[in-house]
Amino acid sequence: MSLAGLVPGAAVHLASRIATVALGLAVVVAVARQGPEVQGAFTLFVAVESALLALCSGFGLALARGVSHRGDDPAPLLRAWLRVALAIGVVTAVALFAASRIATQPPYGQLGWLALAAPVLLVVPTASGLWLGRGQMVRLSTPQVALPLAVLAALGLAAASRGDGHGALTLVEVLAAWVASRVLVGLGSLAASLREAPPSPGMAPRPALALLRDEWRFVAAVGAANVVAVLNYRVPLFVVEHVRGLDATGVYAVAVQLAELLWLLSAALSTAAYRRIGAPDRDQAARVALQATGWGVAATLVAAPLLWVAAWAWLPLLVGAAYADALRPLALLLPGVVLYATASAMSAFFTNHLGQPQWAARIAALSLALNTLGCLWAVPRWGLEGAAASTSLSYALAIAVAWVQFARAAGVAWHAPWAMRADRQSPP
Repeated sequence: MSLAGLVPGAAVHLASRIATVALGLAVVVAVARQGPEVQGAFTLFVAVESALLALCSGFGLALARGVSHRGDDPAPLLRAWLRVALAIGVVTAVALFAASRIATQPPYGQLGWLALAAPVLLVVPTASGLWLGRGQMVRLSTPQVALPLAVLAALGLAAASRGDGHGALTLVEVLAAWVASRVLVGLGSLAASLREAPPSPGMAPRPALALLRDEWRFVAAVGAANVVAVLNYRVPLFVVEHVRGLDATGVYAVAVQLAELLWLLSAALSTAAYRRIGAPDRDQAARVALQATGWGVAATLVAAPLLWVAAWAWLPLLVGAAYADALRPLALLLPGVVLYATASAMSAFFTNHLGQPQWAARIAALSLALNTLGCLWAVPRWGLEGAAASTSLSYALAIAVAWVQFARAAGVAWHAPWAMRADRQSPP
């Protein structure tokens, strides 16, 4: 598999990701301009949402794996996983509403807003498994672009409804705009996925329980891995909020969001290659994963200094002088973010090819443990710079362990990744 084989799909996905990131940056600017306190509370609110999405992210991946790896009929699989997603969404809505009645501090007291979107919140990542498994990058990318676009439209409507057009939006207005976008795109994705995978005429569908029974272990492992990964990315925010308050959290959140823009490059390649990485032949899967990893890291390495220069030139102008303090943490985050870009394709190899999503959970758990301990020690001493340095170091150490494990499982010489070993070993 040459790089050229990945380019068309990667180009489509990368273009959509660039559009998503541009719109996402516009959302960041719009929210950040309401003040660091609103930005900090909004970021923690979104972190709670991200943990929920991560916990149930295995639904879509199980669907994608069934379509790409085993060649299953997508129609009954899609409907089965959508029923599960909707049912869990309803239960989650009740739990979030109850939590909002107990909590008093923002943003936790506003979790009732997330409860309004919870019934359809899991539809987008679940339905996206259909398009990921088929390698349909345009359809996969559509809801990703639509989400921030809908947020911007809702924020614009909220500002226009004020009449005078002056004054900052409140946290409640920002959250209402965010939730409205989730509901709109979730319903659209539900309708589109059902239309594109109609039941096969004349064929009796297998019972849903029979379709799902063998996948629960895989789904649970994916969910655990992704929840740990989300906590790994977001635990510094909660430590900063506890030690330094919401204003500091808002500033640090901007640095984190900018640094993680680099992952769109590696994610574009690994997503485009996801179907090929799931190929039954291990040599082919390993080679594609290596190519996606190498080119992804090269792209992020080139982009990292450009990103920092752009932030230095434009960040204070776009969101205000209060966010100038995000530049030093951003510089400290970038080396670790570049190294962690390798995780995307390696995780796809273990998850889609080997069916071992617990590998990603182990790597993320290692990084989470290192990051949490580091932040608890460093943030009280060095503030935002301490959080950024701890995060970067934990990423570097975790990815070193990850590479050794990947090399062993894929039959790659760890010191010479371009050379496949003749004495291939089975993964542990």
